[in-house]
Amino acid sequence: MSSNEDGGDVMSEEFVLTGWSKLGGLVRDTRLSKGLSQVALAARAGVARSWLARVEAGHRGVELEPLLRLLAALDLTLTLRSNADARRQTRPRPDRDRAASMERPSPPQDPPDGVGAGLRAASEARRASWGLPVTGTRSDDDG
Repeated sequence: MSSNEDGGDVMSEEFVLTGWSKLGGLVRDTRLSKGLSQVALAARAGVARSWLARVEAGHRGVELEPLLRLLAALDLTLTLRSNADARRQTRPRPDRDRAASMERPSPPQDPPDGVGAGLRAASEARRASWGLPVTGTRSDDDG
């Protein structure tokens, strides 16, 4: 948070609300950060304290008009944007991903010797002698 010219706190973050409980948590956290009680905030927003308590608890079915008054009382603004815009902002950037992958060590590889191939051949021979399919994979009933 930063301060505006009136000395009040200003949120410089954006929040993506994906459900009623996230909305309620944002309202509660903002109210508490401003040092407001539910009674004081409800009076400032012109809503009932019980309604505010339900919003903070994540109850569904909040009406838009009182919600907008509540957000205004918290100095918050509701911004709507298309999901396409949100996806564009979170789309991976190939240049950054390529640089990050170059820094990561590669996973260990099997040694190039014939040990793995020898074990697989012995396993397949054993499965064939027992009358089991020789596919190189185990099924759930032959383990």
